[in-house]
Amino acid sequence: MASTTVPTAVPTAAAPELAPGTVPGAQASATLVDASTLSRSSRSARSARSARSARSARSARLWIPLPRGVRRLAGPVLVLLSWQALGMLGQINPRILATPGQVISAAWQLTRDGELQSNLLASLQRVVEGLAIGVSLGVLLAVLAGLFRLGEDLVDSTMQVIRALPALGLLPLVIIWFGVGEAPKIALVAFATACPVYVNTYAGIRGVENRLVEAGRVLGLGRAGLIRHVILPGAVPGFLIGLRFALTSAWLVMIIAEQLNATSGIGYLMNQAQAWYRTDIIVLGLLIYGLLGLGADGLVRLLERRLLVWRRGFDGG
Repeated sequence: MASTTVPTAVPTAAAPELAPGTVPGAQASATLVDASTLSRSSRSARSARSARSARSARSARLWIPLPRGVRRLAGPVLVLLSWQALGMLGQINPRILATPGQVISAAWQLTRDGELQSNLLASLQRVVEGLAIGVSLGVLLAVLAGLFRLGEDLVDSTMQVIRALPALGLLPLVIIWFGVGEAPKIALVAFATACPVYVNTYAGIRGVENRLVEAGRVLGLGRAGLIRHVILPGAVPGFLIGLRFALTSAWLVMIIAEQLNATSGIGYLMNQAQAWYRTDIIVLGLLIYGLLGLGADGLVRLLERRLLVWRRGFDGG
């Protein structure tokens, strides 16, 4: 009786297992199809990238390479030109809103009389004095609350309550406390600037990374050394943010404070112009406040570049 030999398949390590019902030749075809599909997809992606690059290059060639300072001034200049054109066409009543040309004429007249310089100097003096008091007070309280738990318990909750109060709502009380001279205006500026400096400086102190503190301790720094070399430098970004808010708040408060019981200042000048329907002087005063705020913001940005050379963030490029 002849014996029957049963053929056995010898599996190889390289041969993949087939799914039930799969024809061996079909898998190879599928592999080839997948490879060709991937190749076509890669070529399509490269073509799309090349097309986008070409479009970007064409778009870049359409832009005129103007300096950045000129580009930043282009928007305001267009607004002023449109404003002047509408005024010259009679679309804007000068008793409601003066044109830029009339504002420039009023500025020249007030400068020639010396009235603009004296009132601008009075406003600057009040803001500087109030800002010095408010920033110093805000930094002192932030350091006490940020470095010491007892200081946090005593100071932070109080400052959070004060921060919620509107600065101009204190005007009647400030007049009762300090009278109608220079003191109430300086006090309002100090109150309005202390809170943003405190909040941001305190957050900066408490936001210093703990690993930096631990690294300082490993390097042998004591508490005073940690405060001087780690914590206070780490709080500088928060302080500068608070200073920027404080400068803006100072000019906002000064506009209102100088229109009440004042005999000098840009706000006083605007209040007097209101009685004579001199919208050119009112717009001039607002423009001066805006330019002073812009200059103060530029000063803070300069401080940031000098004090934060170790920190480079995204610049929008």
